[in-house]
Amino acid sequence: MSHERFKSCIASCYDCATECKHCENACLDEKDVKMLVRCIKLNSECATMCLFAAQMIAAGSEFANQICELCADICEACAVECEKHGHMQHCKDCAEVCRNCAQACREMAN
Repeated sequence: MSHERFKSCIASCYDCATECKHCENACLDEKDVKMLVRCIKLNSECATMCLFAAQMIAAGSEFANQICELCADICEACAVECEKHGHMQHCKDCAEVCRNCAQACREMAN
């Protein structure tokens, strides 16, 4: 698999990882951090998975399709959780980027 074919998915993964780390840090700065524990954890997991997926796609891994499916699932879970906190702009922005990445990963996996 050539990584050239999947540059947009790789870019979406890197964008998502960046946005998730931003959201994670912004959540940690909120007053009621306890209400955001799941969001913070999913932001961290999603960022890690997106970076891993981008690296495996770029490397032409034979497991890239399966990795991208899992990445899409984690991105969706993160988006759903962030949408619960849509009154905070960083969560709203993160949800949108996560949904875009999930779509890009599903397209790549198929």
